[in-house]
Amino acid sequence: MSQVIEIIAVVFDFDDTLAPDSTTKLLKAFNFDTDEFWGVKAKSLISQGYDPPLAYLKLILENIGEDKPFGLLTNKDLFDFGASLDGDFYEGLPDFFDDLRNETRARFKNIDIEYYIISGGLQPLLEGSAIVQKYFRAVYGCQLAGDTEDGPLKYIKRCITFTEKTRYLFEINKGVDVSQSRSNPYLVNEAKEVESRRIPFPNIIYVGDGVTDIPCFSLLKHFKGMGFGVFDPKNKDKAKAALEKFLQPHRVITMTSPRYGPDSELGVFLRQAVANRCGAIALESKTAL
Repeated sequence: MSQVIEIIAVVFDFDDTLAPDSTTKLLKAFNFDTDEFWGVKAKSLISQGYDPPLAYLKLILENIGEDKPFGLLTNKDLFDFGASLDGDFYEGLPDFFDDLRNETRARFKNIDIEYYIISGGLQPLLEGSAIVQKYFRAVYGCQLAGDTEDGPLKYIKRCITFTEKTRYLFEINKGVDVSQSRSNPYLVNEAKEVESRRIPFPNIIYVGDGVTDIPCFSLLKHFKGMGFGVFDPKNKDKAKAALEKFLQPHRVITMTSPRYGPDSELGVFLRQAVANRCGAIALESKTAL
């Protein structure tokens, strides 16, 4: 009888965590003034009570149509544009994904690594990346829709806000497949014994960069998972926020720059965190025998 494979899930935000902001790159490609888009128009909507993701999605939809900046933008257009993200991934990627998985398989039997993305960005855009397609089991992001599957985008289909991100942590935890969630979005709320959940929360590591990731950090801290924060140390505002909003409240284990190489701080911390968790799983397995 074969042993059950135990899974460790490494979950990432995308924008400013794995690569620079993907929506900003899209806007620049269509000649938007990104400072005006984010700093004036989106900020104005947020001041009126819009959730930040809904604000930017509204602005995108307002600019789709004949004689508008995006033209008749479709989800296929977003997916195709996503291929351009492959050159943007931060230092150490995508080698990190292979390294972590290969090191785990070499050192520990019956333990494997899976990668996920939970993002407030546009899901088709992220899924257009060949790196994302190769390494990630699932991507959860904002979605737009048209009157037909291949038609110009007109509607908000899914918006991922702050606490909405935790829904997808629970889907990963309970083993709710993407196709199941699509056909039955309430499935994640069904009761499931902790022992029968596919990936226990202590086996989940979350990496993110912003205040939208705080609910995920807090959830995992409560359930004995791990959170790692990243920030651009050159940005003084982000450096201050990293201290005040993440480190001082002990929401994350560390705050580092998003470099994933074997000699970089974050790369070392993540590799060691996975090795430590694998060691704990192996010890628990032997103790249970």
